[in-house]
Amino acid sequence: MILASGIFLVTLIFVIWQPKGLQIGTTAVIGAIIALIAGVVSFSDVQIVTSIVWDATLAFIGIIILSLVLDEIGFFEWAALKMARFSNGNGLKMFVYSILLGAFVSALFANDGAALILTPILLAKMRILKLNLKTIIAFLLAGGFISDSASLPFVFSNLTNIVTANYFNIGFAQYFFDMFIPYIVSVIASIFFLWLILRKDIPKSVDISLLKEPKSAIKNMKLFYFSWLFLAVLLVGYFIGDIYGLPVSLFALGGGIIFLIIASIAKTVNPKTIIKDAPWQVVWFSIGLYIVVYGLKNAGLTDYLTIVLKDLSLRGDAIAVISTGFIAAFLSAIMNNMPTIMIMDIALEDIGNQAMIYANIVGCNLGPKMTPFGSLATLLWLHVLAKKGVNISFAQYSKFGMIITPPVLLIVLLTLI
Repeated sequence: MILASGIFLVTLIFVIWQPKGLQIGTTAVIGAIIALIAGVVSFSDVQIVTSIVWDATLAFIGIIILSLVLDEIGFFEWAALKMARFSNGNGLKMFVYSILLGAFVSALFANDGAALILTPILLAKMRILKLNLKTIIAFLLAGGFISDSASLPFVFSNLTNIVTANYFNIGFAQYFFDMFIPYIVSVIASIFFLWLILRKDIPKSVDISLLKEPKSAIKNMKLFYFSWLFLAVLLVGYFIGDIYGLPVSLFALGGGIIFLIIASIAKTVNPKTIIKDAPWQVVWFSIGLYIVVYGLKNAGLTDYLTIVLKDLSLRGDAIAVISTGFIAAFLSAIMNNMPTIMIMDIALEDIGNQAMIYANIVGCNLGPKMTPFGSLATLLWLHVLAKKGVNISFAQYSKFGMIITPPVLLIVLLTLI
């Protein structure tokens, strides 16, 4: 256990630290190689891990490719400008609408997509609106939180969703209908608590006349209108694919590539640039870190968790669901939600409690918001902001995350009972 834990902790530290530009995927792969050499995992374990994460990883790449193409044609900038116009200059309305926009993007384009693409657009618009730094940070913190708290409704909305749905053979439609209410409740609860915590930094009015017209953001109007139809057809495709047991990545990656080809034919995007900008490091990160985490499983960590979770499952649905959610949340906050979801899934495998499985997903999606290193989406979000000149400290982020996450998490978990 000590060797496996040591390899995991060192790998995680380097993933968060990223010294001298060392990328997260490279670090995770190095950690996996060390785990193999040390005998913590075997080559057969690598095959098992790959079988668990391949669908989630390819689906993520597809969603990001689709998001990058839509971003290139002005889809997200148009949405951000529309959101601002709908507010009619009312600061509170703009705050709420920006959260709703983040919830929409997170649901359809995954939490990482929201962090990578929507954040710089919103930041640019807020600077044009000449908002002060406290207000900008308030809007950014709200956007960063909703990117994860709203990543519940679809299997593809979060990597943790895909991994768990595949692990327990939960169909696309079943997952959606089971998690739709928790998603709605999560968005509403998030809006309320974000307002409660950040209300002093929300301006009463905003001069929206400083912003350009939404239509001016669109580079190809025909392709823009077509994109709405394409997204609708793609969403229907997921449900149809579920009937035939087809993997999520078939539609996510296939849809992303098809739309990239269409946009390239329309001469709206440069396919080489899109492919180059896709976060390929996430592929190596997912496989590498999961291999390292599998070493913890081999060392017996999941056995201890199984004992605890089995005991909780005998104490009634309320205690089982809430406890599972908070265990997953705190583990995610401490050691990142990607390894947590895998460890918890393995521990829950023989318990057979569906509500606890969903509680694990909710905990792994919301819990990471308590620390800056809790999720890949947050790390990407902070990296994007730092590049744009906005630095949010560890203490500042953690204080905010520790205040808002527990109440929202508790409310969402109650919907699963």
